[in-house]
Amino acid sequence: MTVVEAFDPNEIRLTGNAASKVRALVEDEGNPSLKLRVYITGGGCSGFQYGFSFDESVSEDDMVVERDGATALIDAMSYQYLVGSELDYSEGLEGSRFVVNNPNATTTCGCGASFSIKPHCHRAFSLIALLLGRNRGASSQSR
Repeated sequence: MTVVEAFDPNEIRLTGNAASKVRALVEDEGNPSLKLRVYITGGGCSGFQYGFSFDESVSEDDMVVERDGATALIDAMSYQYLVGSELDYSEGLEGSRFVVNNPNATTTCGCGASFSIKPHCHRAFSLIALLLGRNRGASSQSR
């Protein structure tokens, strides 16, 4: 398989560094059920900001990303802003941190914790959220 065949612009990827750090943090906590939750909230100096926490439970609408024994979770609302992104872990002069390389971001703040997106993406993301809501409603009605 070539790199071109393996690349999917709709997926969210974990780098080897990120997977290694997630595994180490989970091991430090002594709870193998923990998964890294990556989410987006409004705020920050650029409009949106990234958030990270550990979670034991997987919600029905979570996107599950796995690599080398590490698991990341992204909720449906955050997923639309993270499509095509890569989650990395960096250690440098700025300290150590998880870094999101987000192709949807047009501007970021100096520390990289907040971002804004392309104006046309707002319309597309609203449509995606609407469709996800309809699909969830239809699947819950059929139960």
